[in-house]
Amino acid sequence: MLSKALAAEFMGTFWLVLGGCGSAVLAAAFPEVGIGLLGVSLAFGLTVLTMAYAIGHISGCHLNPAVSIGLWAGGRFEGKKLAPYIVVQVLGAILGASALYLIASGQTGFEAAGGFASNGYGEHSPGQYTLLAALLIEFLMTYMFLMIILGSTDGRAPAGLAPIAIGLGLTLIHLISIPVTNTSVNPARSTGPAIFAGGLALSQLWLFWIAPIVGALAAGASYKWLGSEES
Repeated sequence: MLSKALAAEFMGTFWLVLGGCGSAVLAAAFPEVGIGLLGVSLAFGLTVLTMAYAIGHISGCHLNPAVSIGLWAGGRFEGKKLAPYIVVQVLGAILGASALYLIASGQTGFEAAGGFASNGYGEHSPGQYTLLAALLIEFLMTYMFLMIILGSTDGRAPAGLAPIAIGLGLTLIHLISIPVTNTSVNPARSTGPAIFAGGLALSQLWLFWIAPIVGALAAGASYKWLGSEES
């Protein structure tokens, strides 16, 4: 039933933002026991892994407009479901960011402006990487993420292990790209925090929609050929 699938996507994307971005905002640099880049990377991977087992059988556990679009491009998802999936994913991300903002605001001196686990390039990049570098890494990381998803969920792949491959894949993607863009590969994930961070996070948000979607479309087309049983 579509309504249940949409509810699952809403909940799952809420968890992705609260868990992944929450680890960055609340725990990454916590005095003396901060989890750092490795911890944040694992947190994002774990949110997807846990939700894949929790709701994968209900909605497919996309949690990401780029994933939905990539699966559609790869012939794995109905086009008529794209718009409602994307809407609830964005709404779930906004609610997750809202909950995180309320929690983080409980600390004296907290300010979301200019940070809040938002994505960016140039002066808004953690490592001051350029627009071109950001475009390239977001395209490539999303491309590989979709290849992992499409391959591990192929009917010929080992059964029941896809969530592990996908969760670890997202962890690796974060380990590679946090210094460049703070890692998006997910337009919904970028949108939620950007609303609260404002400024550059909002003005640069376009990149974190375009690059992941183009990467996902390219991966969907690639896997249609690579995964085909035709010689």
